[in-house]
Amino acid sequence: MNNMRDLTVLIKGAGEMATGIAQRLFMANITKIVMTEIPKPITVRRTVAFSECVYEGKAKVEGVTAELIDSVKDVEHAWRKKRIAILIDPKWKAVSALKPDVIVDAIMAKKNLGTKRDEAPLVIGVGPGFNAPGDVHVVVESNRGQDLGRVIRRGSAESHTGVPGPVMGYTKERVLRSPHAGTVRHLNKKIGDRVRKGDAVAYVNKTPVEAPFDGILRGLIREIRVPAHEKIGDIDPRGKKEWCYTITEKARAIGGGVLEVIMHAYNRSR
Repeated sequence: MNNMRDLTVLIKGAGEMATGIAQRLFMANITKIVMTEIPKPITVRRTVAFSECVYEGKAKVEGVTAELIDSVKDVEHAWRKKRIAILIDPKWKAVSALKPDVIVDAIMAKKNLGTKRDEAPLVIGVGPGFNAPGDVHVVVESNRGQDLGRVIRRGSAESHTGVPGPVMGYTKERVLRSPHAGTVRHLNKKIGDRVRKGDAVAYVNKTPVEAPFDGILRGLIREIRVPAHEKIGDIDPRGKKEWCYTITEKARAIGGGVLEVIMHAYNRSR
C-alpha cells in the first residue's frame, strides 16, 4: 500500500461510538469507509449517528456525510462522492465481498458476536468482550476514565459497568429506559429541547416516560418497538443545546485509539 487513501476500512455498527470512529478516520483522510447496520437500529443519540441513514437515506455528522447503499456494488459510487457508505448487513456478508484492510467491531455489544482476527489483515475490537491477540489483533478501551481510548495489544478492555459516566453528579438518572416492552411514541419533545423534571418525554404504549431532572433532551430513539428496560432517551443536565449535535469526548477518544492502531500498522508496513 502506497497511500493511506488506498486503505479500505469496514466498521461493524453505525451507532454513536462507531460514528465517532468513522468521522475521525475520515477527517484523517482515511475515506474508504463502509459501515454495516441492522434493518432497524436502535440509536438514542440519532443526531450524531450514521445509523440514521437506514431511515433517512443520508446523514451528516460534523461535516462528514454518509449515505445508505443497496449493495457492495454501490460502495465506489458513495466514495466518489466523498461519502461514507452505509450497508444494511446483519449477517456480516460484506467482509467477504469487500476484503477490507481493516475491520473495526464497534457494535458496543459488551461481548464479541463473532468477529475474528482472520477476517482482515488488521482487526480491532472496541470495548469489552474482545481479547487481543486471541479474538482480534488489538482492543481499544471504551470505559470512561484514565484508560479511555487506550490501545491494548495483549489482554482485554475493562468489563462493562452498566453505569453511565457522571455528568454534574448524575449517572443512571441521565438515561431514560422503557418501563416495559412496547412501542415508543413521541410527544411534543424533540432532541435539543429543554425539559423540566416530571415532563413526559415519550410514551411506551400508554405509559409515560418522564424526565428525572431539568436539562436538555440529548437523545431520543425513533418510534419503534422496544423490549423492557431498553435505553430510549438521554437527558443532559448541562443545558448546552449545541452538544446534542456534536460527537462526545468518549467517541473522540475511542476514535483516536482506532486511528492510532491503524497509523501504527501502516507505518510498520511502510
